[in-house]
Amino acid sequence: MVQCEMCGAETSSPNTVKVEGAELDVCDDCADFGTEVRTQQSSSSSTKYSTSSSSGSSGGSASSSSSSSAGSGSPSSSSTGSSSGGGGRRDMFDELDEVAQDYDERIRQAREAAGLSQKEFANQLNEKASLIRKLEQGDTLPSDKVQQKVEKALDIDLTEAGASSEDTDWSSGSSGGTMTLGDKVQRKD
Repeated sequence: MVQCEMCGAETSSPNTVKVEGAELDVCDDCADFGTEVRTQQSSSSSTKYSTSSSSGSSGGSASSSSSSSAGSGSPSSSSTGSSSGGGGRRDMFDELDEVAQDYDERIRQAREAAGLSQKEFANQLNEKASLIRKLEQGDTLPSDKVQQKVEKALDIDLTEAGASSEDTDWSSGSSGGTMTLGDKVQRKD
């Protein structure tokens, strides 16, 4: 006996229904709350199991060929999707430029060197003066669009040029020996 995933009632023959995008095994009373999922999903899961058991048993050639084609199509598509999704995600973050930690000082110094007030600079960028004020105070990070506008208008670079060099400095310090937290902490007493 299986429990209904909605009401908890014991049922001997659960129905698989889709409720708000989730597939649930429910009893006959709760089956009205969702749309019935075709047996295609359950047959593909049974195909995975029958593929491994069909090698030990001598089943019909038509069923084994269909199960092997379904079995080979399903895992390859899911593994390709997950590996490309994970690899693409890592590559995407590796290639992203980080905004420099002193972006606020860079913007303020370049704006002052150009002889512009915050309001004049904001008008030049077609942005609000409050945004420029927040950027120069370090209260907010510039969006990609605003970052490009600021870099072009002031002819500066707001990206972290040494993002990887910081990591290198940290690891090079530990290469001389084992570094502990006590080696880096400055005591106040």
